[in-house]
Amino acid sequence: MDLNKKNIIKTLEKITFSGETDNIVSSGVLQNVQVFGDQVDIGLLVSNPALQARKRLEVDIMKIIHSDIYEKAKIKITCEVQKKVKNPDSDNSDNSESSDVNITSEAKKILGVDSIIAISSAKGGVGKSTLTVNLAASLAKKGCKVGILDADIYGPSVPTMMDVEGYVPKAVKINDVSKIEPAESYGVKIMSIGFFTKLDQAVVWRGPMASKALNQMIFDTNWGDLDFLFLDLPPGTGDIHLSLVQALPINGAIIVSTPQNVALADARRGIKMFQQDSISVPILGLIENMAYFQAEESDEKNYIFGEAGVKYLSKDLNIEFLGEVPIYKSLREASDFGRPASLQESTDVSKVFDNISKSVVEQLLKRNKDLPPTKVVEITNLVGCSAIKK
Repeated sequence: MDLNKKNIIKTLEKITFSGETDNIVSSGVLQNVQVFGDQVDIGLLVSNPALQARKRLEVDIMKIIHSDIYEKAKIKITCEVQKKVKNPDSDNSDNSESSDVNITSEAKKILGVDSIIAISSAKGGVGKSTLTVNLAASLAKKGCKVGILDADIYGPSVPTMMDVEGYVPKAVKINDVSKIEPAESYGVKIMSIGFFTKLDQAVVWRGPMASKALNQMIFDTNWGDLDFLFLDLPPGTGDIHLSLVQALPINGAIIVSTPQNVALADARRGIKMFQQDSISVPILGLIENMAYFQAEESDEKNYIFGEAGVKYLSKDLNIEFLGEVPIYKSLREASDFGRPASLQESTDVSKVFDNISKSVVEQLLKRNKDLPPTKVVEITNLVGCSAIKK
């Protein structure tokens, strides 16, 4: 039997929990199932607070998945205990409490943040961070409220590109809750693991440590009101990506790639990750970086990494092509200097990012319009952001 969400749910219908007459699926004990390769994440909501009963349920779930579906499945179970409401008339009643084993928070919206966009590339070195800072700066220039979370735990480069290296985050009190004040540069709020490490210090963390640090940066940062929060993801399709899609209701993902075949192969894998039934993050579009090089005072385009590879990939997968970014010397210089090239006035590179940022917002508006009403994604109330004005 294949290890997928449908088969797991069907198999778990054979299990009942202590004190329940129905199985854990029909009774609502099973809250969430996500499959990522051979890793299975299961979320439970139980009414019996007894640790022994919960442990027995976890063991039963692991046994039946291993025996009936896949014996080598890596299963992680999170359990939340439903608390009886003492005062049903109180709006502030807390209906649940976390158990003391394997607890992770479910996806929740960041207060004040309208739309969350992940910038991803399964391959490193394709310019994902460069695209992130320039898209963010371009939208901020249009009057949008924008933030960047540098989620590239192992290679944070956003502080350099946004000229905030050496920033030391300070704690602030927001409604009596301690928060981390993000850096702000060119109208963009920024939080990065680079603020907490030395420039020459390697971050040697296992997945759980990196995920914990990332969650703290997400939920403990004083983001304020944002129209867009960009997540600059690390290369690959690993723990960081899975942690983010589990922790946040991401509106959509943008895939960045160069046109060469080896990069396109990785881009396909990154796309498939977001398109899995257990993740289901819409792909807003693809961007081709390092599309070509054109020497000054020359009309000839040199396709160093291949021609239009990402454009062909977008057609093949029926995904929107958001635009291409040529190799600009000024783009590299601006990144090293710490001032996004998209802020330059009336230059070719600023026009490129202006067009791409408009395409991103168009796709996001289209995506949000088609969402079910239960989704917490709305950006139609933006006023100052000229990027969405017709």
